[in-house]
Amino acid sequence: MIPNSASYRLANARLHASLTPGLVAAYDGDGFALADLAVADGKISTIAVSDHAAMQPGAVDLAGRIVLPCFVDCHTHIDKGHIWPRKPNPDGTFMGALNAAGADRVARWSAEDLAKRMDFSLRSAHAHGTRALRTHLDSVAPQEEISWPVFETMRETWRGRIELQGACLLGIEGVRDRKWFDRLAKRVAAAKGVLGVVTYMVPDLEELLDHVFAQAIKHGLDLDFHADETDDIAAISLKKIAEAALWNGFEGKILVGHCCSLARQPDLEVLDTLDKVAKAGLAVVSLPMCNLYLQDRRGDQTTPRWRGVTLLHEMKARGIPVAVASDNTRDPFYAYGDLDMLEVYRMATRILHFDHPVADWPQAVTATPAKVMRLDGFGTLAAGGDADFILFKGRSWTELLSRPESDRIVVRAGRAIDRQLPDYAELDGLMVE
Repeated sequence: MIPNSASYRLANARLHASLTPGLVAAYDGDGFALADLAVADGKISTIAVSDHAAMQPGAVDLAGRIVLPCFVDCHTHIDKGHIWPRKPNPDGTFMGALNAAGADRVARWSAEDLAKRMDFSLRSAHAHGTRALRTHLDSVAPQEEISWPVFETMRETWRGRIELQGACLLGIEGVRDRKWFDRLAKRVAAAKGVLGVVTYMVPDLEELLDHVFAQAIKHGLDLDFHADETDDIAAISLKKIAEAALWNGFEGKILVGHCCSLARQPDLEVLDTLDKVAKAGLAVVSLPMCNLYLQDRRGDQTTPRWRGVTLLHEMKARGIPVAVASDNTRDPFYAYGDLDMLEVYRMATRILHFDHPVADWPQAVTATPAKVMRLDGFGTLAAGGDADFILFKGRSWTELLSRPESDRIVVRAGRAIDRQLPDYAELDGLMVE
């Protein structure tokens, strides 16, 4: 389907308005228009509305198949990935996941173990069409001394295939050890990473947040928080993060993940939080698959009553940048997944109602996380941009999102890549005690 040559033309590709900002066309009700793409030397040289009466000789007729830019996955944990066979979640709860992952980290997370599992995850993401990925790295002592060097090596190994970003991860209580946390912030800065913590409603939360912001400002770091991954309506750390950003005058990027409790809070509390989040310029990422798995497990075989996702529609209406991402993969926090952002978008569409209308929701897995991660040119299709895109069989949203599209074609720098997924058997040696 994709010519094995430096230059070629794809005719009658179905492109989405939200992802092709330079294309002026008469889009249909779902935001699609037929267009021709010319590729030369790894770049998209032109994008133009299709002219059915004058299709150029030698052009490949895609007959209306959807073409999307490669995905951007802004919240993952590839340091935890694929430990499920040796350390499953005993009961499917958040605490079960936290305890199981912590025990496995202490017992098993050597540099060799991390490198093999991280590389396996990245090969999967690459095969599915991900171009950029941010991973959180558990950074409680002494794990930070192991994980960050492995991450830096992995980033260089994968440069040109997946743009990797790393964010440190520790509970907010770890910030109380100021000397240790300051050293961690300096280490993260040296790795050109992102400063990240998990916030809880601890009594000194505001004081601890101030110190996190101070270190981010000192080292010129962006921030990435896990917040309110609970159904407890008293969990309002998203609001506290927004307030801290405002009173610290923070000018960097801030991404906040989960924010589950917001969906259960009273309307006045929600409105106050959203106003502050918008004013502070925060972006929010929901992790629909992981939170559907973890949240509202009651331990008594009771059917879950809510979806665990946050209020993305209300946020988006206020101009707050919103995204969805993979989160965990085959570990105690989520037993499934494969870092396939099409699966994430498919599930998000069903769980969060990214339809009626579709509008610009496709940006939630492409352009929006790219902006949060400061990746210019990622997540859109444009003349002069890199020829990094995915060709699907589906010709409409309902076709695209009804099947796994396991035969999609992933194009990087104008060439179709080998999409062979790694075999789980490769990890068998890591699963033996």
